[in-house]
Order: sequence, then structure tokens, then C-alpha cells
Amino acid sequence: MEAEGLDWLLVPLHQLVSWGAAGAMVFGGVVPYIPQYRDIRRTQNAEGFSTYVCLVLLVANILRILFWFGRHFESPLLWQSIVMILTMLLMLKLCTEVRVTNELNVKRRFFADFDPHHFWHWSSFGDYVQCVLAFTGVAGYVTYLSIDSALFVETLGFLAVLTEAMLGVPQLYRNYRHKSTEGMSIKMVLMWTSGDTFKTAYFLLNGAPLQFSVCGLLQVLVDLAILGQAYAFARRPQKPAPHVAHPASAKAL
Repeated sequence: MEAEGLDWLLVPLHQLVSWGAAGAMVFGGVVPYIPQYRDIRRTQNAEGFSTYVCLVLLVANILRILFWFGRHFESPLLWQSIVMILTMLLMLKLCTEVRVTNELNVKRRFFADFDPHHFWHWSSFGDYVQCVLAFTGVAGYVTYLSIDSALFVETLGFLAVLTEAMLGVPQLYRNYRHKSTEGMSIKMVLMWTSGDTFKTAYFLLNGAPLQFSVCGLLQVLVDLAILGQAYAFARRPQKPAPHVAHPASAKAL
């Protein structure tokens, strides 16, 4: 009787927690990019942010949305991809405008030139949009033709989350190559680790497709490896390392 009497409190509390977790999944991934966006806008300097991060996240989240058509998963994960795509487009727009403004007497480059040497280094935001639309169109058409193949759908889902899971690897390799973590924010890596741990737990508890859970665990392992590097290299004299992008620009929650 006492348990039944608490239902009026426990049920809405459980619903509130569920909504909070879903909201964290949808918007948590874009939070690190807010200060990065504001910093670029304030300084009018985008050299500290790699637009290849935008490329990787755009590809990963477009593939994840296409995977949803073949195998439906949690709605918050779908909305997370949509929000992340919009965020990366905003980042690209700002970075392109700042870079073009700072470049003087530089030949303009266009997506329609189809020059592989200047891929993803175009002079107009519209060219990036054209590239994204072209990739989405081709990938969408292939998905439409192969949507009945379980193997194709599962592979598509694996590629989507694996691409995102690999975002921490460049930082891991950079630390290994320089035998140093100088210039890397430990607080940010801890934020990566906590965010990826939360995300992986969310996948496991909500019955997300296996690909999500496996790649979530991979992300956590990469984060822990980077923290291990920080501990190991802190015990030896640090060597000067080239300036690198702020870690907030190289990771999604």
C-alpha cells in the first residue's frame, strides 16, 4: 500500500529523469562547440579549429540518419544527429567567412572545380553545402536501393558510429608522436570521458543497436588511453609541441 501511495511521486520523477537524459543526449554533443564558436567570432581567427572535424561529424551523422530508415532506434539519438549537423554547418559557415576575410589575393576555390588537392578548402560556405547535399544524395540513393539488405543496414550503422568514435584517435596519435600532452586540456579529456561513459550507458540501458554500444565503449577506451598518456608523460620532462586545436574542437559527446 505504501509503495502504491508513492506512485504519484515516483512516476513523474522517473519521467522527468528520462526527459533529462534524452535532452542531454540531444544537446550534450554540441555544448563543447559553443565556446569555440564564440571564440572564433570574437577573435576573427579560425586557425585553432579544424574544419575536418565538421567533415567527420557531418558524414557520421548523415550515415546515422540513413541507418535509422533501415533500423529505427531511440528518437533522442536521431534528433542528436540532426542538431549536430546543424551545428557543424554553423561552424563551417563562420570558419569560412573568417578565413576568406583574412585571406588576401588568394585564388578562390570551388566545389565544382573537383580539385582533390583543395578538397574541403573552398572559398564559399555554399560549396560546403553543395558537397554535403551531394554526399547525402548519393548515400541516400544507395541506401534506398539496398534498404532491404540486413547486411547493408547493419554495416551502415557500424560505419556511422565508428566514424564518430575515431574522433579521439588523432589526439591519441599526436600525443604518442610528440611523447607529450602539452597544449592538451586534461579537463576537456575528462569531460570527453564522462560524456562518452554517460552516452554508452544510455545506449546499453535503452537497448540501442549493438553498433552504438560497441563504438561507445571504443570511445571510452580511447579517452582512457589519452588520460593514461597524460599520466605517463607527466612523469617525464615535457617537450615543446606544436600548437594544436583546442580539444573542444575535436570531439563530440
